[in-house]
Amino acid sequence: MPRLQDTPGEAAFRERLRGWLSANAPKIEGRDVGALKAWQKKLFDAGWLGLNWPREYGGQGASFREQVVYNEEVIRAQTPAPINGIGLMIVGPTLIAVGSEEQKRRYLAPILSAEEIWCQGFSEPNAGSDLAGLQTRAVSDGDDYVITGQKIWTSNSRIADFIFLLVRTAPDAPRHKGITALIVDMKSPGVSVKPLRQITGDAEFGEVFFDEVRVPQANRIGEENNGWIVAMKTFTRERANISVSTSVRLQQQCGNLLSAVRGRDIPVDPQFRREAARAYLDSECLQLTCERLSEQLFGFESSLVKIVGSEVNQRLQELGLSMLGPDAPLVPDGDFEKTWQFGFLRSRGNTIEGGTSEILRSIVAERILGLPRK
Repeated sequence: MPRLQDTPGEAAFRERLRGWLSANAPKIEGRDVGALKAWQKKLFDAGWLGLNWPREYGGQGASFREQVVYNEEVIRAQTPAPINGIGLMIVGPTLIAVGSEEQKRRYLAPILSAEEIWCQGFSEPNAGSDLAGLQTRAVSDGDDYVITGQKIWTSNSRIADFIFLLVRTAPDAPRHKGITALIVDMKSPGVSVKPLRQITGDAEFGEVFFDEVRVPQANRIGEENNGWIVAMKTFTRERANISVSTSVRLQQQCGNLLSAVRGRDIPVDPQFRREAARAYLDSECLQLTCERLSEQLFGFESSLVKIVGSEVNQRLQELGLSMLGPDAPLVPDGDFEKTWQFGFLRSRGNTIEGGTSEILRSIVAERILGLPRK
């Protein structure tokens, strides 16, 4: 059935996509990089990626609503996520917004086809939520910048071809005004990566070190010392995509939870029933909010939806784990990433990644509600 706000064209698009996914979705176990690249290339060749990107750069020139429909359907079909998520959700939209014409033509199509994988180098050991405190330096030297420093919590860093990097180019300027955005080839001499193992056992993140890495000044995104503005445009796009995807995943997880409860032979505690009902209502409200806001998700409203989605998912995962009772501490056979145990552990990072809930609440208070800063 089409969603509440589907136009006839969107409903037809949804049905066409649903049929294609049913016929083509692969079964990929674990993180098989080669298979995941092939799957993203297949999506791209069929015209399902870059839906709202301009046609001249390999996109489809469609609306944001069709991108939302795509996000909903691939999650409901439980297809593997494209391996180049950072490129698709963060780097590509940022280059479209502020990149040079040469950068758009050079990088956008390979992002869509997974020919080139990207990671994002923003956070540092002493500059996480306080991004303006970053210390990785880039010194101008002829036609190059020379970069020295470290980034941390860098997703996909072990397989990435390029990194979208924020560096400090004016150390004596005010914190927000001395930052520049760069494109760096991960194969450049002086770049090294160290994996970071998470509580789930995965090494999804990595530390990236830069030891006098030379980068052409032509790789700068936007103007020198204007990287803070580039970062803010990046964050709104990142949170918009996270918000839409999270809202649909929550509905899917609620369905899994309810199915598991119905399949149990023992009576369900009334308190558990109330919490399950609350999780279901929260997920539905979040989905409807995303549909209502639509294009506004590219503004400060994305912070509001990201806060709610992160915290609802943590409550839902905890509820699913509690349902297992004495079996909760045990690791079941099969794909660990599809278990409540994995979901609970991974959800601990939801309120940190993409902007902590504390920082996002300040953004909501100041930028949406108009409250004064302390």
